[in-house]
Amino acid sequence: MYYGCGSPRDANQVFDEMMTPDVVAWNCVMHCNVRYGYLDRALGKFCRMVSTGLAPTESTLSSVLSGCGHSGDLDHGRALHGWVVKSEELDPDLPLQNALLDMYCCCCDLDTAVRVFQRIGTPDLVSWNTIIAGFSGVGDGWSAVQAFVQLKAVSSERLAPDEYTFASVVAAAAPLPAMCSGKPLHAGVIKAGLESSVFVANTLLNMYFTNEDLGSAQILFDSVMVKDVIMWTEMVAGHSALGEGELSLKYFIGMLQVGHKVDNFSLSSALNSTADLAGLKQGEMLHAQVVKSGYEGNICVSGSLVDMYAKNGTLLGAYSVFCTIQKPDLKCWNSMIGGYGNHGDSEMAFKLFGDMIRSGLQPDHVTYISLLSACSHCGLVEKGKLYWFCMINDGIVPGFKHYTSMVSLLSRAGLLEEAVDLINKSPSAKRYPELWRILLSSCVTFKDLSIGVHAAEKALEQDPDDLSTHILLSNLYASIGKWDSVSEIRRRIRGLMIEKEPGLSWIEIKKMVHVFSADDECHVHIDVCRDELLRIMGNMGLLDSCENEVVLNG
Repeated sequence: MYYGCGSPRDANQVFDEMMTPDVVAWNCVMHCNVRYGYLDRALGKFCRMVSTGLAPTESTLSSVLSGCGHSGDLDHGRALHGWVVKSEELDPDLPLQNALLDMYCCCCDLDTAVRVFQRIGTPDLVSWNTIIAGFSGVGDGWSAVQAFVQLKAVSSERLAPDEYTFASVVAAAAPLPAMCSGKPLHAGVIKAGLESSVFVANTLLNMYFTNEDLGSAQILFDSVMVKDVIMWTEMVAGHSALGEGELSLKYFIGMLQVGHKVDNFSLSSALNSTADLAGLKQGEMLHAQVVKSGYEGNICVSGSLVDMYAKNGTLLGAYSVFCTIQKPDLKCWNSMIGGYGNHGDSEMAFKLFGDMIRSGLQPDHVTYISLLSACSHCGLVEKGKLYWFCMINDGIVPGFKHYTSMVSLLSRAGLLEEAVDLINKSPSAKRYPELWRILLSSCVTFKDLSIGVHAAEKALEQDPDDLSTHILLSNLYASIGKWDSVSEIRRRIRGLMIEKEPGLSWIEIKKMVHVFSADDECHVHIDVCRDELLRIMGNMGLLDSCENEVVLNG
């Protein structure tokens, strides 16, 4: 009764007052302790039971093995397995064999788990589901799919895959190409009549988002009539992770409208979307939602709030949230360092980095991206070289963004030869022509023809039709007065028939976001905008004439 009512302390007290507990009492108290996470107590009771001369039953061992599995205690699990093997009184039944299998799978010892599975005479669906989930847990998708295929081969009405089977195998197959395993599994779900199961649908959604198949995720989401909060959260987080911020916020709002409560995961994903969209107003509204929901103390949500304010340029807001966090994690520190660095306050970025180190945290690759970017924005060459050395010394392998910041820093400082040497050392140079384009841009500024032509050749080797490289090369020849070369390159550009995609800007007015570009004639309010510009130009002309009259009469 006490165990069923959630009071393990009272249950243990009643048991301890029993003069001669029988096997049922021992099993009950061990199961109670396992259920509420007190594995040490359960193991202690097991040892006491053995010392009293009572032989543990299959149920006893199944219960304690389950506790070892949930706690990841492989050593005690193996010891109990040894007891099972050596005991003459025990005749391991299927539930005990499944408990052994589950323990090894939970402890990620799949080699032993497979041997246990192979020794089960007639595995039931629990056995198959356990081994498939075990492969899924260690990220071995192909083995999970192969086990599922074997289950289908021996499938009968008794062994027909259920929603737990499909959820496990789909989760395991998520990192694999969707066309190879995910979509056939989705077809199997439909054939089994489980397409309405939100349990299976959630794993399918995750699989499609992992494969960046937003269309299939949308179709699946719309096909499920009764959606739980996990499905909505998956749509919010999945679109946010793939950079579809507007859709992410749309699903977040939809989740609220249907009456679901937000959690830290959905709030964090929505905040990340507003950060990417530079949507300060939406971010402030989400901040209010965070406070109303009571998640302002959650480190994940707080880190996303800091990042949102920092990316929107509201550094005081970011710092205010940051100061309320008792123990900021690395994400929070990186957001603050990156925010100040990207907005030109390199000194504050460096100060925060020093504070972070003193707090005992080790910088990661994101930290150094922020620091090198801050040095690049402010032209701090020596400081950048120092942080580059520190990064290498910390064992962090520079990535593309690290090289981009460092090449930009050296190039803009006129250290073009050093920039060339650094690019040649970069493994990214053969995959990304951007590094050579950064160097080429600075060669235009410093009118360095030899290095500039070399950089252009390297960039065009990887992307011969790249418009921006041709334009930069044309500008380089123009800067030194080589007009014949300029004409030749411009003819080449016209021959490529490449149209540069225009950059887009947006502004929010009265809760509506307006997107526009240079020479945009498509906006519905273009006439109103043009009239307003003409009015402003007229006022500016009138102001100039008044100033000139004042000067002449002065």
